[in-house]
Amino acid sequence: MVVPVFNEEDVILTTHERLTAVLDGLPLSWEVLYVDDGSTDASPALLDRLAEGDPRVRVIHFARNFGHQLAITAGIDAAMGDAVVVIDADLQDPPDLIPELVAKWREGYEVVLARRAIRFGETWFKRATAAAFYRVLNRLTDVEIPVDVGDFRLMDRKVCDVLRALPEHRRFVRGLVAWMGFRQAEVEYVRQPRFAGESKYPLRRMVRLALDAVTSFSTRPLGWPLYAGAVAGLLGLAAFAAFAALFAVSGKMMDVMALVLSGVVVCTGAVLVSVGLLGLYVGNVLDEVRGRPLYIVDRAVGVRREASPRE
Repeated sequence: MVVPVFNEEDVILTTHERLTAVLDGLPLSWEVLYVDDGSTDASPALLDRLAEGDPRVRVIHFARNFGHQLAITAGIDAAMGDAVVVIDADLQDPPDLIPELVAKWREGYEVVLARRAIRFGETWFKRATAAAFYRVLNRLTDVEIPVDVGDFRLMDRKVCDVLRALPEHRRFVRGLVAWMGFRQAEVEYVRQPRFAGESKYPLRRMVRLALDAVTSFSTRPLGWPLYAGAVAGLLGLAAFAAFAALFAVSGKMMDVMALVLSGVVVCTGAVLVSVGLLGLYVGNVLDEVRGRPLYIVDRAVGVRREASPRE
């Protein structure tokens, strides 16, 4: 278990009690790895007390608040199990669902996602923006990121090992897991209101996460000026041709303002096309800088030399 924690003193003991009650009912050995993301309340002391009282509990304390996605990353890096379940500490995601995730994993699925069928305790604004975010993101990217799915999920050891090998710093974990592939299944659940405390994802952090997601998995916006410039250029040429035909029919000299306006539109289109072409080059450079492997091998049959993606 990987549990990112940030200022959850009001709920952490209850969370741990519910987690251990569920995990003790599984016919598997387990550990709970809490990642304290620079909490400023009593959460660090409470986590240390839990670790002192149970050898199956481990704690990582960040030197400062590095963010939810990096807390998840640190937990996955340190986890030692054959599978890793990521769950937040606020009890909006029910620990009671973990046996269902494990059951799917034992059926052979390497990623088991928890999909939010109903979301209680969230404002209409957050529900609307979350729904719009995933749908817009899927239109912008070539990777289909599951809708209404957060970071609550189970990942097989091989998935965690590939995730650990990805070098990028701006992490959008749920997007990276979707990009990797592997056999994935979903389990639906009802998301509950927070047990205590307040949301650690205000609008500012939600916007930051959305920007990280778009810039990590889509280069299409970089090419938009190319299309806008092409349209502007064609409109400018069409306007120039229309003005020329009009003045040719009327026998009058072409109006200077019409000529200038057409020329400005055409020049603007040319500039936008240049910017769009530059954006495409920048997008290719960005793909190289990310350093993601060209492909990921799940397993091989009858292959003597193991395929290894070039970097």
